[in-house]
Amino acid sequence: MIQDLGNHVFHNEYQPVPPTEKDYILHYQNHEVLANTAKETLSFPTFWDAAKAQPEIYKNYIYLFSIDETRYYLVPDFQPSWTPEFSFSDISVFRSFEPKEQAFALITGFHLFTWYQKHRFCGACGHENVHDQKERMLLCPVCGNTQYPRISPAVIVGVRNGEKLLLSKYAGRNHTRYALIAGFAEIGETLEETVKREVMEEVGLKVKNIRYYKSQPWALSGSLLSGFYCDLDGDDQITLDETELAVAEWFERKDIPYEDYDVSLTREMMLQFKKGLDT
Repeated sequence: MIQDLGNHVFHNEYQPVPPTEKDYILHYQNHEVLANTAKETLSFPTFWDAAKAQPEIYKNYIYLFSIDETRYYLVPDFQPSWTPEFSFSDISVFRSFEPKEQAFALITGFHLFTWYQKHRFCGACGHENVHDQKERMLLCPVCGNTQYPRISPAVIVGVRNGEKLLLSKYAGRNHTRYALIAGFAEIGETLEETVKREVMEEVGLKVKNIRYYKSQPWALSGSLLSGFYCDLDGDDQITLDETELAVAEWFERKDIPYEDYDVSLTREMMLQFKKGLDT
C-alpha cells in the first residue's frame, strides 16, 4: 500500500527546522504537483534547485515532514519559473510512479496543502490564522482558537457471501475501477456500526461477523481508512443506491478482476479474498 515504504522511515513529528539545500519543496496547483516525471520516476525541486533563481527561498517555508533524513516543505510564495526543469503533473501519478517514498510524500504533502489552503482563517472569529511553532497547528492570534489537520475516519468493507465478494463502482466518477463498499463514520457511531449502516444504505444488505483487517491513511479524502471483512446476513438481493453507486454485484474468488496489488487498501482486500487470505 502507499504507506509501505520498505526500508525508508516516515517521520511525522513536527520539527520546523530551517531547510538545507538537499531538502525538497512540494508545490501544488489545484490537483497538480510540480515534479519531474521522466521515465515514470518522481522527483521534486530541492532548495538548491530553487536558490539558483531565488536566493531568498530559505526565508519563508512551512515544514511538512521527513522521510529518512530528508525534509519536505511548502513554500508559500514559490514560483514555478524558478525551476524550469520541473512541470505540473496530476497528483494521480502517485498511484504508479516510483520511488515509493516520493509517491507517498506527494500525496501526504497534498493532504496538508489542502488543509492549510482551506483553513487560512479562524472558524470562530474570522481572523487570519498563524502557524504554531511547536505543533502542526493553526492558531488564531486574536481569540486563541486552534485547528489541527483534518483526519476523517472511514471504512472499507469486504462483504462476503460464502465464496463470493461484493464489488461495486461509484456513480458519477471518471474512473471505472471496481471497489468495495466504503463510507465515512458519522457522529455517535462506532466503526462497526458504520460498516452496517453503509452496507445497508448503499446496497440494502444486512451483515454480521464484522472483523477488522487493516488501516490506511488516504490523503485524497483526508481520511484514515479502516478495512473490515464481514459476512452477508440473510437475503443476497442487492438494492442499489444509484446516487452513490453505478453498479454492485457478487464475484466468485477466481473472477475478482485484478491480479496485482496497488497502493490502496481496497485493492489489497480484494486480492486477499481472491487468494483465500481473508480469514
